[in-house]
Amino acid sequence: MFSWVSKDARRRKEPELFRTVSEGLKQLYATKLLPLEEYYRFHDFHSPALEPADWENKPMVLLVGQYSTGKTTFIRHLIEQDFPGMRIGPEPTTDSFIAVMGGDTEGVVPGNALVVDPRRPFRKLNAFGNAFLNRFMCAQLPNPVLDSISIIDTPGILSGEKQRISRGYDFAAVLEWFAERVDRIILLFDAHKLDISDEFSEVIKALKNHEDKIRVVLNKADQIETQQLMRVYGALMWSLGKIINTPEVVRVYIGSFWSQPLLIPENRKLFEAEEQDLFKDIQSLPRNAALRKLNDLIKRARLAKVHAYIISSLKKEMPNVFGKESKKKELVNNLGEIYLKIEREHQISPGDFPSLHKMQELLLNQDFSKFQLLKPKLLDAVDDMLANDIARLMVMVRQEESQMPTQAVKGGAFEGTMNGPFGHGYGEGAGEGIDDIEWVVGKDKPSYDEIFYTLSPVNGKITGASAKKEMVKSKLPNTVLGKIWKLADVDKDGLLDDEEFALANHLIKVKLEGHELPAELPPPSSAPLQTQT
Repeated sequence: MFSWVSKDARRRKEPELFRTVSEGLKQLYATKLLPLEEYYRFHDFHSPALEPADWENKPMVLLVGQYSTGKTTFIRHLIEQDFPGMRIGPEPTTDSFIAVMGGDTEGVVPGNALVVDPRRPFRKLNAFGNAFLNRFMCAQLPNPVLDSISIIDTPGILSGEKQRISRGYDFAAVLEWFAERVDRIILLFDAHKLDISDEFSEVIKALKNHEDKIRVVLNKADQIETQQLMRVYGALMWSLGKIINTPEVVRVYIGSFWSQPLLIPENRKLFEAEEQDLFKDIQSLPRNAALRKLNDLIKRARLAKVHAYIISSLKKEMPNVFGKESKKKELVNNLGEIYLKIEREHQISPGDFPSLHKMQELLLNQDFSKFQLLKPKLLDAVDDMLANDIARLMVMVRQEESQMPTQAVKGGAFEGTMNGPFGHGYGEGAGEGIDDIEWVVGKDKPSYDEIFYTLSPVNGKITGASAKKEMVKSKLPNTVLGKIWKLADVDKDGLLDDEEFALANHLIKVKLEGHELPAELPPPSSAPLQTQT
C-alpha cells in the first residue's frame, strides 16, 4: 500500500521491543549510537566500538594499586582458592593483567587467544599490541564466586626508580579501557606505604569520569595501632583529595583482607563492619549490572553527540583548497573557543566535553579532510534513543532487579559470615542473649523496676506520658523513641507493665551503644520476651 510516510519515519514512531535489558542495550547501540560513532570517527579519539560480549558479560571488578598492597591476596581471600598464574610476595610479583573468571575446568588462556574469542569482552584490547597481550591472560576455574562476577588483577604500580622502566605499552590507557567496562574499581593502599607515585597518580587521573565506580581499600590496617591508623586514614584522604577532583568524599574501607590472624586485634569490630560493607557492595553488582551498563551507554551517547558537534565544526571551518595545514593548526589552538561556541549553541554542559588538552593532541595527527559535516538524521536517532528508548529500558531494569536476589554473589569469603555465630553483629546489640535460655533483659530488670515503681503505676502499668518523661532522659530523638515504644508496647494497649518498661530501657541501652534496633521482636514463646536480630 502506498504511503506518504517513509519506512524510517514509521520505524521511529514504533517503540522498540526487547526481551531483556542486555538485548535492548545491544540493539540500541548497534542501530542508533554506533552509526554516529563511525560517521564522526569517535573510535579514533575516545573508545573502541563495543562488542556484543560487552553487554552480555558478568559484572567485573578491577583491582588497582602499587606493588605489595595485597591485590592478589585480596582475590585469594574472596574466592578462597588459588587461581592459575597467582604469585604473591613483597616484591613486584604480578607483572600481568590477569582476568580471573569462572569456567568448567581450571586453566590459563593467553592474551592473544583471548582477543580473538567473540565470547569474551576483550577483543578490542588487540589495539594495544603484542607488548601488552604477552602480559595479559585469563585464569579460569570453577568457583561459586566467579559464577556471578569476574575479577581483573593488575600489575603492581611502580614507584621511585622502578617507574622509569618502560612497560612497552600504555599502562594508563589499558586501565582506562578496563575502567569504561567494569562495574567496580577498587584502589588498594598499604597502611605502611601511602606514597602515591607519579605512575599511580597518572593512573588515578586516567580513571576520571568513572569516580562513581571507585572504592578505596586501606589494607593491612591490623599492623598498626589505633592512633597511627587514624593518622594514616587522614593522610590517605588528603592525598586522594588532591588527585580525585570530586566534591564527594570517596568511600574508604579499612581492614585486613586476608585469612591470617589479626596482628593487632583491638580494631576487630571496625574491620568486621568494614569488610561486611565492602562485601555487600560487591554482592550488589550483579543486581545493578544492567543499570550500570545503561548508565554507561547514556554517558557514551552524550560524549558521542558532543564529539560529532566538534568534528563537524572543524570541518565547516576548513578551506576547500589552499592553506589547510595552517588553518588546521589555528583551529586546534583555538579549540577552547570552539568548545564555548558549541556549548552556547546547543546548550551542552561543560562536563560533557572531552579533555581539551587530550583532544588537541589527537587532532594534530588527524586528516581534517576526512571529517564530516553535521548530519541531523544521525543525531536525531541518538536523541530519540535517549528520550524514549532509554525510558522504556529503565522500566525493564527495575523489573529485572526485582527478580534478582539482593546478594547475588555467593561462595568463598561471602559465605563465612552470613550465618551462624560468626555473622556480623551476632550476639551483640539487639541480638545480645540470642542463644541464652534466660531473658536477656532479666539481669538489669531490678534496676529498671526501681525506676518503674517511682512512676506511680496503676494496676501494674504506667501511662505513655509517664514513660515518656523517663525515656526522653536518654536524649534520643523522638523518631527513635517512638520505634522503641512500638516494640516495647507488646500488647498495644498504650500502657507499659514492668516487663515492657524493662524492655524499653534495654532497647534504649542498645541504641545508645551504637547498635541498630530490630525491625520487630521475635514471636512469643514459653520464655519471656527476648530481643533478637
